[in-house]
Amino acid sequence: MKAFSPDKGLLRADLARRTGCNLETIRYYEKIGMMPDPPRSGAGYRVYDAGHVSRLRFILRARELGFSIDDVRGLLALMDRGTQTCAEVKQRTERHLADVRAKIADLRRIERILAETASRCSGDEVPECPVLDALESQA
Repeated sequence: MKAFSPDKGLLRADLARRTGCNLETIRYYEKIGMMPDPPRSGAGYRVYDAGHVSRLRFILRARELGFSIDDVRGLLALMDRGTQTCAEVKQRTERHLADVRAKIADLRRIERILAETASRCSGDEVPECPVLDALESQA
């Protein structure tokens, strides 16, 4: 991996390798304004610095934790303005946590229904299938 050089910076491929992020994803984050436009070298190449690395890692980690693009954009806006308070960030995080818990509850309900339905299925080579019957009756 190329060592970061403050005077030379990183090319997009180097940024991708350093962060484990896909090149197209970096382009997308730039296009939607989540990543600031990097300066260009004399040859016209985009040159990324340590701030870009840090910001991209922040975005990737937030996305990994399930924050939406809009949520991440909001957190970045707070940080960029330097107006963030722990209370604001906590409120956003708790709202996201409530959404995650609701999704977990939905997944547990789905798991229970699928397990019950699958347990009624014999798996035999017969045309009658309790799984299909259950899906048809729920429509």
